[in-house]
Amino acid sequence: MGMNIMGFKTLSFGLFFILLAYYIYAPIPENIEERWKVGIVDAGVKIISFVGILFETIGLMKYEELFFSIVSMDLTKPISDENVTVTDTAFSNISVRLYMPRRKSERQRPAVIYLHGGAFVLGSCKLSGYDFLSRWTANKLDAVVVGVDFRLAPQHLFPVSLEDAVFVVKFFLQEKILAKYGVDPTRICISGDSSGGVLASAVTQLLQNDPEFKDKLKAQALIYPVLQVLDTFMPSHIENEHGPFLSRNMAIKFTCLYLTADEGLAPAMIKNQHMPHGSEHLLQLVNWSNFLPEKYKKNHVYTEPVLGNLNSSYAQLLDRRVSPLLVSDSQLQNLPLTYILTCQHDILRDEGLIYVTRLRNAGVQVTHDHVENGFHGALSLTGPPFYLQLGFRIGDKYISWLEKNL
Repeated sequence: MGMNIMGFKTLSFGLFFILLAYYIYAPIPENIEERWKVGIVDAGVKIISFVGILFETIGLMKYEELFFSIVSMDLTKPISDENVTVTDTAFSNISVRLYMPRRKSERQRPAVIYLHGGAFVLGSCKLSGYDFLSRWTANKLDAVVVGVDFRLAPQHLFPVSLEDAVFVVKFFLQEKILAKYGVDPTRICISGDSSGGVLASAVTQLLQNDPEFKDKLKAQALIYPVLQVLDTFMPSHIENEHGPFLSRNMAIKFTCLYLTADEGLAPAMIKNQHMPHGSEHLLQLVNWSNFLPEKYKKNHVYTEPVLGNLNSSYAQLLDRRVSPLLVSDSQLQNLPLTYILTCQHDILRDEGLIYVTRLRNAGVQVTHDHVENGFHGALSLTGPPFYLQLGFRIGDKYISWLEKNL
C-alpha cells in the first residue's frame, strides 16, 4: 500500500514537472493575448497527449479515451434561463439540444443548426463553451438553435457523423417541424467549427445537390473548418505544427480515427505520403500555391504529396464528403451565402483561405474574417475556468454576421 502511494506521488510529481516544462518552453506566438492562459491550456493539452500515448503504449487505455474522459467532465445540463428555454430531445434517434427564446415573437424566427468541433472523436453540443454560444446566439438573434450530438469516432467511423448531421437537418427542414418551432423556412443557417465545419460544409453541398432540399439553407457559417485531408504539408501545417492547442500530429491522429480502424494511415499521413496513384487531378483543387494570397505563402515552396506509397487503398481520402474542397467549381456556384473565419496560428488556416478563394472565384457571396492573433479552438474556451477573451471576440464576429445576414 505504501509503495502504491509512493508511486502515485512520484508519478504526480513527474507529471507536474512535465506540465511545467511544456508551459515554459511551449512556443506561444507573441501577438496572442492572455498568453499565460493560452500557455496553460496548451501545456495541458500537450501533457494529456503525452500521458495518452504513454497509457496506450502500456495498454492501460486508448489515447482518445483519455481525452474523451477529461472533455466529458465539461458536459452541462439543459438548464433554462430567463431568456432561453433549453431542452434535450431527439430527432428520431439523434440527440439534439434545443434553445428556444422565451420572449414572444410576432413573426417566425430564424434558426441555426450548430455542429460542434472535437476532431470527430471528442466533444458535444452540451459542453459549456457550445452551450454558452448557443444561448448567446438564441438570445441575440431571437433565433431557434439546434445543437446536434452526432455519433463520434472511433466507435462510429466515417460517414456516420455526417449521416447523423444530414438526417437532423432534413428532419428539421420538414414543414411540420419548422411550424412546430415557429421557424421561418427562408432564414435557416448551418454552422460548425473545426471538424463541425467540415460536416456543415459537406451537409450544405449534399443538400444543394438534392432537388428536395436545394436552396432550403439560406447560409453556411464555418469557423476554422477542416476542409481537406489530401495535403498535410501546407504552410499553415508547417508554421503551426505544435499548436497552440491543436498540433499537426494530434489532428492527423484524430482524423485517421474517424476515417479508418487501420492504424497504418496516420504514419503515412504525417509524412504526406498517404494519397493513392491516380489522385493527381484532385491535388490541383487543394494546391495552395494556386489559391493562397501571397502574404500567406511567404518562403514556402509547394511540394506535391508523394503518391502510391501505401499498400492499402482508402476510398475515404478521395471522398468529397471528407474533403469539401474536392467539389468542382461548377458545383461550388450553387452554394449559399457563406461566412468563413480563419485564425493565423492554426494548422487549418490555409484550407479556409483556399475555400474563400475558390468560392469567390465561383461567384459565391463570401464574408471572410481572419483573426491575426487567433488560434484553433479558442471559441470553445469561453466557459469556466478559461473565459478566453479571444473566444468571445470570435463568437461576436460570427454572431454579428448572422445578425446582419440571416
